[in-house]
Amino acid sequence: MRRGDAGSAAVDFVLVAGLTTVVFMAVVQLTLGLHVRNTLVDCAGEGARYAARADRDLADGERRTRELIATALAPGFAGTVTARTVVRGGLELVEVEVRAPLPVIGLIGPAGGLTVRGHGLEEGSA
Repeated sequence: MRRGDAGSAAVDFVLVAGLTTVVFMAVVQLTLGLHVRNTLVDCAGEGARYAARADRDLADGERRTRELIATALAPGFAGTVTARTVVRGGLELVEVEVRAPLPVIGLIGPAGGLTVRGHGLEEGSA
């Protein structure tokens, strides 16, 4: 073994381990971001379907969406939840919109970075 190569395995390990750690953390963060987005879409859709029931109103849908988000993620992700009635293709729908932080570092991120919407077909009242 030549003297110039002594200790190079340790340097190689540190460089490869550092790069591998960065790639791994990026994949974990992307997965977390997609999980948060998909959970918010599901909660918004469920809240819209709940508000679209004949015996419920828009405030009930907003409240239900906030409860679901607080249970599934954290109350901080239910910061801005709005419900409204829209007409699309001649059908009356309830639309619930959620604006939440986009998780950048773990579950911490800038407010209002992610907007999702859920829809429910308005039931006719008897």
